[in-house]
Amino acid sequence: MITANQFKTGMTLEYDGGIYVIVDFQPVKPGKGAAFTRTKMRNLRTKKILERTFRVEEKLEVAFIEEKKMQFLYAAGNTYHFMDQETFEEATMDKEVLKDIVGYLKENMDVSIISFKNELLEVNLPMFVELEITHTEPGFKGDTTGGSLKPATIETGATISVPLFINQGDKIKIDTRTGAYVERV
Repeated sequence: MITANQFKTGMTLEYDGGIYVIVDFQPVKPGKGAAFTRTKMRNLRTKKILERTFRVEEKLEVAFIEEKKMQFLYAAGNTYHFMDQETFEEATMDKEVLKDIVGYLKENMDVSIISFKNELLEVNLPMFVELEITHTEPGFKGDTTGGSLKPATIETGATISVPLFINQGDKIKIDTRTGAYVERV
């Protein structure tokens, strides 16, 4: 148990039936009345931001989350399978929980998974991934104008924007935080 005056950014808490990570907090000491802390917390299950004000003496339970390296094995329908690389135990996550990162998950990719009491909450991809272009329209020879982009489908099925000189079969580096093309590999 901790009190609101012990908050730190990145701390995880159990609050109102959810698991939250503190995104931002601001201690407030008004001239009159008791001190309090304004807090922004992100729910690790729903990813929604919750803004709450806590009295300084209010006690909250710390949530001990675990982060471990796992390997993405395969997807079967809407279920994604991961394997713990130390114990070789298999765990699954629903596509709904993974949302935006599905387009960058490649079989045998190492990822970092955050869990709470054996419940998988979040998958963190490497900052950059290298994937192959499976389909794109050919660029025009001599068209070297900067900033021109075209759509391309990568091996995971996702579509991203790439420069005109990228062709089918090229391997490219993608920033998983933004989904943007970085460079040809």
